[in-house]
Amino acid sequence: MKNSTPYVVSGVLAVALIILYILHFTSKSSVNGSAGKDLSVLLNDSSITLPIAYVNVDSLLINYNFAKDLNESLLRKEESTRATLNQRQNQINSAAQEFDRKLRNNAFLSQERAQQEQERIVKMNQEYQQLADRLTQEFMLEQEKLNLQMEDTIKARMKEFNANRHYEIIFSNRTTSTVLYADDKYDITAEVVEYLNGKYGPATATVATQK
Repeated sequence: MKNSTPYVVSGVLAVALIILYILHFTSKSSVNGSAGKDLSVLLNDSSITLPIAYVNVDSLLINYNFAKDLNESLLRKEESTRATLNQRQNQINSAAQEFDRKLRNNAFLSQERAQQEQERIVKMNQEYQQLADRLTQEFMLEQEKLNLQMEDTIKARMKEFNANRHYEIIFSNRTTSTVLYADDKYDITAEVVEYLNGKYGPATATVATQK
């Protein structure tokens, strides 16, 4: 499990930045001769928007076409793996049923031949377990690779997205983030999804190369 320390540090820095911004705003108002506002008044002033925002990651992943394509790719791989294992399992079941039928009807020419067939079925089952372990590991590695690919893509796009928006911090609202509550006016999820899909294009049945 990844260490949660970076999230705690980023949260502390974010809070410090927000406080500094508010203090700067307050001091600027006082210098200009206007009545100074305390922090509680500023925080409840709906006309003030701080240079921060957050993204609902769950909603992003549901609506981002690139994420849809990656998920579709994983589903196809999972279905292919399941089909391969089911086919192998059916072969083992058929062999075991045939073995039982011959054993009940004394159809084996000798005890040695029956033992050989039993050992063959045991070996088939061992090979099935090895195959299942290998395919499961391959699926997990593929899932991790695609998740990293999507994460890197989103991070790169967010830098472009913020180029003319000038947010100081953009949070995610995942359970590992520091956002426990935020006003809806700081939610830029829809705007981010629209931007990302504009860069990627429509979702397709296959994973396309990221532009």
